[in-house]
Amino acid sequence: MRVLHRVLACVVCTAILASLLGTLFALHLTMLPVRTPGKKVHVHISPGQSLAHIASTLEEKNVIDNPRLFQLLAWAFGLSSKLQAGEFQVDTRWSRLKILRTLATGSHVLYSIRIPEGLTWWQTAEVVAQSGLTTYEAFKNAVHDRELLQEFHIPADNAEGYLFPETYRLPRPPGNRAEPIVRLMLQEFYKQIQTTLWPQGLPDPQEVHNLVILASLVERETAQPDERRTVAGVFVNRLQRGMRLQCDPTVIYGLERSFDGKLTKKQLRDADNSYNTYTHSGLPPGPICSPGLASMLATKDPEEHEYLYFVSQGDGSHYFSRTLQEHNRAVRRYLLR
Repeated sequence: MRVLHRVLACVVCTAILASLLGTLFALHLTMLPVRTPGKKVHVHISPGQSLAHIASTLEEKNVIDNPRLFQLLAWAFGLSSKLQAGEFQVDTRWSRLKILRTLATGSHVLYSIRIPEGLTWWQTAEVVAQSGLTTYEAFKNAVHDRELLQEFHIPADNAEGYLFPETYRLPRPPGNRAEPIVRLMLQEFYKQIQTTLWPQGLPDPQEVHNLVILASLVERETAQPDERRTVAGVFVNRLQRGMRLQCDPTVIYGLERSFDGKLTKKQLRDADNSYNTYTHSGLPPGPICSPGLASMLATKDPEEHEYLYFVSQGDGSHYFSRTLQEHNRAVRRYLLR
């Protein structure tokens, strides 16, 4: 009988020891750091990569030390089919379970891109290309993508004016594609104007487009917040009287990259430039930059006055005139002195 008790006691102890070893092993797999000291590592997972491929990539980057154990853990916690594509930052001090959950929850590395007010689409493309998230050509193609323009009801052949100025934090697009970045900017544009300009609902796309065109002129003509509504009022007055807008920035936009920083009389008289508001009446064919929300607000609610002209005073502000005679005196005073 005593021998039986001893045998049973040994069996129980063995079972307890095995359970304890199993618990320690599970703890090692799930909770303890993979490596110490650790380091941060960027991991790229492409769409369609298998769990085995992902585990192999992690091993190559010294994030994990045993791909098969990593795969077993993924299956055990139901994460084997939930790992996402994208760019992630992991730390080798983390446990295998934390690494798995990071790859499964989509905690992507976020990049910051600041788009200032008043940039043309090609200047915006240069800023985005400098981030390394896409290329200039890819961004250009996305800005001119007809399907994307139709989706956002933009009545033009490109998205000029609609690439909303903002600081964006976004993950690296799959394959460094530009379409997700342009889409994000267009979504932000409509979110802002619907919230601030037209909370009761957006008007006809052409009405939105005309406002963006005029707001882009206001954006490029003045950087003074207290002048925006006044400048918008000048443009509205001139349009109502059938006067040409005679806006230098529109001429410059039409010249694109050939502009060397100085407008000439020949350029101001060039009727072949469709954006030349000295030779063509009405609004230019499209926006000349992406206006900020303040310029769009000023354009939607322009100041009521009788001014028809304005000229730079050389300090960033402008002198506004009601008559051509008064304007000519201001030009002699501020530009020809």
